[in-house]
Amino acid sequence: MTGGVRVTIGQVEVSADHAANLVAVGAVFRDAARVGTDLLVLPEYAAAFDPHGTGPENAEPLDGPFVTTLRRLARQHGVAAVAGTLLPGSDPARAVNAVVGVDADGGLVGVYRKVHLYDAFGHRESERLEPGDPAAPPLVLDVGGLTFGVMTCYDLRFPESARRLVDAGADVLVVPAAWAAGPLKADHWRTLARARAIENTAVVLAVGQAGRGVTGRSLLVGPDGQVGIELGERAELRTADLDPAALAAVREQNPSLANRRYVVVPRD
Repeated sequence: MTGGVRVTIGQVEVSADHAANLVAVGAVFRDAARVGTDLLVLPEYAAAFDPHGTGPENAEPLDGPFVTTLRRLARQHGVAAVAGTLLPGSDPARAVNAVVGVDADGGLVGVYRKVHLYDAFGHRESERLEPGDPAAPPLVLDVGGLTFGVMTCYDLRFPESARRLVDAGADVLVVPAAWAAGPLKADHWRTLARARAIENTAVVLAVGQAGRGVTGRSLLVGPDGQVGIELGERAELRTADLDPAALAAVREQNPSLANRRYVVVPRD
């Protein structure tokens, strides 16, 4: 590959067994490195997941086993990574749904703490999680000439989240998710991913969990809204090359970002 960035979608099944999840993540890194991946994206809650409710009992600090292993694997394989985890909250009864970005040298680029908690469709994420600060600096990673901006799952329903990342320079919107299964949920996931791509003339890399209670169906959507990759419900890895020139061409033809007349301002 020349002039592009190779990304791997890691649609994995995650359990509440932290040690088993680390073994699975190691296998995914090896597979991604074998095909020359620049950036591996794992889903929300990649460290541990309970479909009945993931909370503080699953939390680990940033220097705990999951992030430490993620950094070691990134350095060992020369592959940058984005992955969901759960951090201890300020209140022992609640945790923080977080996504970490790690560069190919194993450095921790940053942490995004999920702003929009999933209090919808019969779920109450706020009962066990505390939200991130909406005014916190966006998490963006520069990989191979493209800038990747990170948000999480339910954030996909809020166009302001995506626009704020684009304002921070994002060419690609990375959306790790454990998108809950249910009526119309897969349709919403696909529709919203395409909408965020079209309105921001950005690539959308939406990586879901496989397994019980979640939708899977990871997507790679081009800046013109066309779906390039769409997975099913089972665990699967897929790799694709992103071309910065193709992205630039779409933005030149459709200059909606340049034509906009409003800005995004975080609410208190």
